[in-house]
Amino acid sequence: MVGVIVLGGAWTWIGRVPPSGDQVGSGAAAPRPGFSAPAFTLPALDGTRVSLVDFEGKSVVLNFWATWCLPCRVEMPALEQTWLDWGKRGLVVVAVNLQESPSHVAEFVEDFGLTFPVLLDAEGEVFQRYDVQLYPTTYFIGRDGIIRDVVF
Repeated sequence: MVGVIVLGGAWTWIGRVPPSGDQVGSGAAAPRPGFSAPAFTLPALDGTRVSLVDFEGKSVVLNFWATWCLPCRVEMPALEQTWLDWGKRGLVVVAVNLQESPSHVAEFVEDFGLTFPVLLDAEGEVFQRYDVQLYPTTYFIGRDGIIRDVVF
């Protein structure tokens, strides 16, 4: 058990975005802790448009994922439980799916019983803006819109 905790802690530490201003991906600095979370607006599964600014004043767990990603599938129940436990206290869980069909994503959401907002990034623009390189990638955004941590 102790080995699992140590390994999990090491994985989390290694998977963090470095605090340096290293250039990544598109040549722009990746969003990182201490900086504002990039704004976006995307459609939800029900067709409504959801913006990050809609959650102003709330802490946000912003998860980038895909249905075919095994670690994404494994963590979804924990994200749902976090939403259920903390949503009424001002924590928002938002999952952004990359370029999969709405019907396929809806089937996944139903199979997993997810009730938090699931958004569709059909063009991959938000994934690029957040420089997502691995699935899943989760941004922890404070009530002030500042990124607190990033975990792969």
